[in-house]
Amino acid sequence: MEARADDYIVRNTRLSDAPGIIELSRLVYPHSPSWNETQLASHLRVFPEGQFVAIHRHTGEVVGMAASLIVLWDEYDMEASWRDFTDAGMFTNHNPKGRTLYGAEVMVHPDFQGLGIGSRLYQARRELVRRLGLLRIRAGARLRGYHRYADRLSPAEYVRALVRGELVDPTLTFQLRRGFQVLAVVKGYLRYDPESLGNAAVIEWINPDVATPKDYPAEYPFGTYRNAS
Repeated sequence: MEARADDYIVRNTRLSDAPGIIELSRLVYPHSPSWNETQLASHLRVFPEGQFVAIHRHTGEVVGMAASLIVLWDEYDMEASWRDFTDAGMFTNHNPKGRTLYGAEVMVHPDFQGLGIGSRLYQARRELVRRLGLLRIRAGARLRGYHRYADRLSPAEYVRALVRGELVDPTLTFQLRRGFQVLAVVKGYLRYDPESLGNAAVIEWINPDVATPKDYPAEYPFGTYRNAS
């Protein structure tokens, strides 16, 4: 039977979802370590509101997942790695006094992409930020398509081309289209990723409900993506 968008719902993650999330991460990241039960249990212990899954409404199959934590941004270097921002995936550095939701993961089963599942996971995050009155979402967007251009473009040149709309990246372009802008490009963000070769773009979405003019940069260093929705 053909999958339909209304067959799937997004809700907060439960511990019983862990086996499905682990299976999904092994499928999405075959060359990288997958999430494990210890990490997923820690996420729910420290910040259950920030964890989401997309599941089939009848079978409970996990087809998407988003994980996040709150950080005090000034405690981190802009070029810090994923392990630094997530305390090696445990989220024990979660700090509810911060104003930044850090997006540590979003993934969707390859067979169920194109149904709006990724968009709904991002929407759940934005609604959380607005409900908690946080200033922004920031994340490291792995440059998933960079390996195809690495012989002729630096990571920064690749990102500039994406922001200008000259190239399309399966991850970063999706995020740009959802209102994110690029703050920086980081080498060594991910240890095991043959697609990005370890490179990521630091991205942000600012919550218009609480932001003041001084919270918006005068300009973004890689330009402004104009087609953001």
